[in-house]
Amino acid sequence: MFCEKAVELIRELHRISDGQLPAFNEDGLRQVLQEMEALYDQNQADVNEAKSEGRAELIPSIKVRHCCLLRDQRCVTAYLYDRLLRIRALRWEYGSVLPANVRFHMCAEENFRMTIVVLSQLQWFSQYKKSLASFMRSLGGGEGLDITQDMKPPKSLYIEVRCLKDHGEFEIDDGTVILLKKNSQHFLPRWKCEQLIRQGVLEHVVS
Repeated sequence: MFCEKAVELIRELHRISDGQLPAFNEDGLRQVLQEMEALYDQNQADVNEAKSEGRAELIPSIKVRHCCLLRDQRCVTAYLYDRLLRIRALRWEYGSVLPANVRFHMCAEENFRMTIVVLSQLQWFSQYKKSLASFMRSLGGGEGLDITQDMKPPKSLYIEVRCLKDHGEFEIDDGTVILLKKNSQHFLPRWKCEQLIRQGVLEHVVS
């Protein structure tokens, strides 16, 4: 039946909770695009035959295939757009450096062929983070403001953190340089730690 593969792409997204990026269903998308191409070619042939030979009985079939073509198009657009929204949310959650398991699900070979647009997910993410960084630099009278920090109102300005992996030197606002070494614990400004916590470098020690 027409549109089954396209609807399955949407169902796949519904099964994945918000904040997660599922693996790109390249095979499913390719099958939908092939179906769209077949529907278009068949309609073109029937339209030409209906015009040249006056076969009005072909018109209902042409309309049905055209509706299926539009439905496939809407499903593919929704699938790709939902993934871009999830990728955008990941920038706010993890910062400009994404964990390896997340990047694995948005490999550079994933190309979206929507009319003339060919854009990989990694390219889109790179452009988005550049735009966001440029906007944040323009805030605060030109001094810049990181609006990705303190996504939830903090209860305290400093928190105790434990280092989960060797990260090297880390400088805080007063110029103090701290060595972030695995299993070491520190009392640091919350806003300086949030992205490192999201990236799995630090963990918040809750007493």
